[in-house]
Amino acid sequence: MKIEHTAILYHNLEKAKRFFEDYFGASAGKLYRNEKTGFSSYFLTFEDGCRLEIMNRPNAEAVKEKDALGLSHIAFSVGSKQEVNELTERLRNDGYTIKSEPRVTGDGYYESVITDYEGNTIEITV
Repeated sequence: MKIEHTAILYHNLEKAKRFFEDYFGASAGKLYRNEKTGFSSYFLTFEDGCRLEIMNRPNAEAVKEKDALGLSHIAFSVGSKQEVNELTERLRNDGYTIKSEPRVTGDGYYESVITDYEGNTIEITV
């Protein structure tokens, strides 16, 4: 058994797509749009084959508030401490909030924690 994909609801779908392409090497599939409901999504595929669905719908804010106890964060393994440090600095220089500087956590991960432009928490790990 494996997790097939995770999904995150965004206000600005194109900006989310560019964020994951630019910083995490995602490759976006074709835009799906349901004209009847206004729902749109992209499936993003990463180097190791894992997938993330980024979604938008007309009532995105109401859904996000309702589901506030859901997804806590998403973590990306970038391969080395140096890559954690470099990506953290790149994101900082581009104006993203660093919630936690690169460090070894109590459970042994080397990670930093940032928030994307809509406030979603992303861990960058070895």
